[in-house]
Amino acid sequence: MKYITLTFSLNGNKISLKTHGNRRLLDVLRDDFGLTGTKEGCGIGECGVCTVILDGKAVNACLILAGQLEGSEVVTIEYLARDGKLTELQQAFLENGAVQCGFCTPGMLMSATALLNEVPFPSEIQIKEAIAGNLCRCTGYKQIIDAIQKTAIRLKK
Repeated sequence: MKYITLTFSLNGNKISLKTHGNRRLLDVLRDDFGLTGTKEGCGIGECGVCTVILDGKAVNACLILAGQLEGSEVVTIEYLARDGKLTELQQAFLENGAVQCGFCTPGMLMSATALLNEVPFPSEIQIKEAIAGNLCRCTGYKQIIDAIQKTAIRLKK
């Protein structure tokens, strides 16, 4: 198997990585960089727990190959809270009971972050579409949708 060298941005830092091009982004994040907030669920792009932001779009890290990262910008859940301060969205998830077992939370937060970056004041339909690829077994989605809506309202002020 041939190694390739990739240069990309990871959570705001320029990265150079020598790896096999057919490794998944999910494995690179967890194994090479210790970024374990990005979880593995189904491994086939159905559950959304591995969602990260790649070049501004929410993607399933289990479906992205390392060879696709050249020149890209990757943002993971670890980049949201900085200096121990939660983002408005993370705070809203806590306040609205949108975090139960927590397994889906990183993926939900990343999908919602990508949405709010693109559409600052999304409709309920846009929110539902943005998180449609993220499965949650605990909250029934209402609290998650409420948290995203409340974040948009707070940021609007």
